[in-house]
Amino acid sequence: MFDKLDAAFRFHQDAANLRTHRQQLIASNIANADTPNFKARDIDFTSALEQAKGSRPARLIATAPNHIASSRGNTPAGNAPLLYRTAVQGSVDGNTVDMDVERGQFADNAIHYEANLTFINDQIRLMRSAIQG
Repeated sequence: MFDKLDAAFRFHQDAANLRTHRQQLIASNIANADTPNFKARDIDFTSALEQAKGSRPARLIATAPNHIASSRGNTPAGNAPLLYRTAVQGSVDGNTVDMDVERGQFADNAIHYEANLTFINDQIRLMRSAIQG
């Protein structure tokens, strides 16, 4: 039973973790907008979420003491590869942060994060109503 509940929330948990990680990266870009030679960083959210979904290890049950344990590890959602954001317009000091792009990405990511939390709350509400009848 708990496996089904875990699976129901797993996708949204991974998405929320990635959105949090991305929000921190974008905030760091904004904070370093005036730092010489700072390179703006970001993640490819779609591929990072696919990687997080695909990295779930299979749970193998050892029914005998001589069974071999599974060696597959679980990659945390926050380990998405960091990419450099391409500069739209170069600056004299080598900084690649474009405040308009960063503000737009920050707002877009925040909206998706709130939507993710709304989906989680709706699933909890639906399960609660199913249990209570």
